[in-house]
Amino acid sequence: METEVPSKLLTTLSHAADIVRGHDFIQVYSHYDADGVSAASIISETLLREGKEFRITLFTTLNDFNMDIIRATKADCIILTDLGASYIDHLDAMRQDIVVLDHHTIISEARRVCYANPHLYGIDGMTSGCGATMALLFSVTMNERNWDLVQIAFAGIAGDRQHIKGLSGLNVYLLEEGKKRGYIEEMPGSLIPAGDLLTQLYLTTDPYIRGISGNEEGVSKLLDDAGIEHGKSYSGLTEEERRKLSSLIAVKLTEQGMLESSMDEIARTRYHLKGLGLDAEYLSSVLNSCGRAGFGGMGISAGMGDRKAFQLGVDLMNESNKDVVMNMVELDRKGLNQRRHFQWFDSTDSGFTGMLCGIAMQCIGDPNKPTIGMNQSKEPVNLSSRGMWIQLDRGIDLAAAMREACASVGGEGGGHKIAAGGSVPSEKVEEFLTNLDNILERQLSASK
Repeated sequence: METEVPSKLLTTLSHAADIVRGHDFIQVYSHYDADGVSAASIISETLLREGKEFRITLFTTLNDFNMDIIRATKADCIILTDLGASYIDHLDAMRQDIVVLDHHTIISEARRVCYANPHLYGIDGMTSGCGATMALLFSVTMNERNWDLVQIAFAGIAGDRQHIKGLSGLNVYLLEEGKKRGYIEEMPGSLIPAGDLLTQLYLTTDPYIRGISGNEEGVSKLLDDAGIEHGKSYSGLTEEERRKLSSLIAVKLTEQGMLESSMDEIARTRYHLKGLGLDAEYLSSVLNSCGRAGFGGMGISAGMGDRKAFQLGVDLMNESNKDVVMNMVELDRKGLNQRRHFQWFDSTDSGFTGMLCGIAMQCIGDPNKPTIGMNQSKEPVNLSSRGMWIQLDRGIDLAAAMREACASVGGEGGGHKIAAGGSVPSEKVEEFLTNLDNILERQLSASK
């Protein structure tokens, strides 16, 4: 590999590859979201090509309960992808050969575990290298022929939204290598969703357009106002039709309070996966839908190229998108609960906490306050938080805030500055909300 990858990281990846080559069976643990499923798909295909036997387990989070599952494994070699940063000390204490390919905030450095994390090399794991990025770098270290898997890595990059403000760090290296080898092509973006406009405008939550998303009459009127026939798709529009429709969407988004910077993010560069004939965001959405619906194995198979699994994933995605948009319409109707320094909502009835949190933050929330989503359907209560870049500029760090606020009531939390999660006991929810408000106030005051 080229010098764009830090030499110390190359050394760690080479050590990881040597560890894995020394074992016949490998147990893999990964996260259940788009990045985690993408990373697991890359590792699975890599191990398959190496003639290794393996088993994959996906977790919704890495907590004490799931850490006990890892401790109980009889495998002598373990790989964790998109997980592990918060439990390095625990993993260090285990007897097995362990490789951790994560990108979340560093809690501690490893003493024995082979640990590859962008943060360890001065690279921001929130923006410049995700779990799938690290899995791909490990894979091509194992064997250069695995560069075709860079296409799956871009599904992870898109899933963790590391392309929103333009690629950076390790992801740029993946793009350059992917383009050079003919696997990736950059495409211009738009506020207009791809595909059949009647269907995709109805289903769109990126962006969520008030009165259009989830509203058949609203979609029809929008197309009529733009002078567009109802049977058209994005690819069939003239330049004038694209300009008119995009302008109408921009007006509606402005009226509902979306920032111009957020609209710029939505009209972002897209990445076409030439070997698969897919958009990276589309593949990401399919894998994400599989993982979050509890069909992680199907998602991994889809990522590895199984066409039947992929089509089943598409069906899951379409059903999921319908559910998400209708739940977003309902959340928009109810509005967000306001605290001094954040806004929050209860998603117990929907189960799309993280997705709704991100959509609400960008499309209907107060851009000056982070958004917290809460699902109380199980014990402990599951939490998701999303911020915006302008909030980070003012001193907000959701990874630190969620970690401290959750711990203050006997829970666990962490993640990235702009997107973090956690869990707390149900009887401590109100105390958590109060403590979080105080922590955010402290962060804001410290940056002045």
